[in-house]
Amino acid sequence: MISIDLSGKTALITGASQGIGARIARTFHGAGADVILNHPDKGTTGDDAAALAEALNAARPGSALVAAADVSDETQVRAMMESAGAWRGGIDFLINNAAIIRDRTIAKMNREEWDAVLDVNLTGVFLCCQHGLGVMRDGGAIVSFGSIAAIQGFFGQANYAAAKAGVQAMMRVLSREAARRGIRANAVAPGVIDTSMAATIPESVREEMLKNVPLGRFGTTEEVANVVLFLCSPLASYVTGQTIEINGGWRG
Repeated sequence: MISIDLSGKTALITGASQGIGARIARTFHGAGADVILNHPDKGTTGDDAAALAEALNAARPGSALVAAADVSDETQVRAMMESAGAWRGGIDFLINNAAIIRDRTIAKMNREEWDAVLDVNLTGVFLCCQHGLGVMRDGGAIVSFGSIAAIQGFFGQANYAAAKAGVQAMMRVLSREAARRGIRANAVAPGVIDTSMAATIPESVREEMLKNVPLGRFGTTEEVANVVLFLCSPLASYVTGQTIEINGGWRG
């Protein structure tokens, strides 16, 4: 029987209070890893992260830590990584999941909407990788979130698509730069996943999207988390510099 055992390892997940990030935290924790739950301390994210940490610590005491930080703010990222390193002497896995959307056509998009998305979705990944490498143990793994939007070019998502395409390219570069330390860097590019964000898509649009998915359904957060887990596991020891699409076969 093949199993994934991450006991003794530590994973830092950005945007871990809700949706895909929360599911990744639960999945890694279920595989034995200790987890650091990042959140931006906006809206209910702080309370959500605290509740998740409480549940995980109830299952395995001292196994989850909450870390508030806006990933687009270098000072906050540096402090988070220093705290993460001090908690367990370093981290083994960095999952760059935090992201925002500010959809609008190029003709109508303002500079603030452009900058906000690039700051969190692209610069945030850069900052977390840059400072995360300083506390990451050799032989670790980084998985950053790209998107089907970087491939399909969805209407009104120039900022989001550009950021996600940049993330995917960044991981290809990082895979070369970090290889000397045995650190692997990959991206995942999910399609439409059943989250609270996806629930806001109008039903007529959802129906059109589904026509492009051979499997005939949207993905689940668990399915995304499982791929991320695989990429951080010894089973993926020769996989680096790749973008793994998780989209049900979407080729529209």
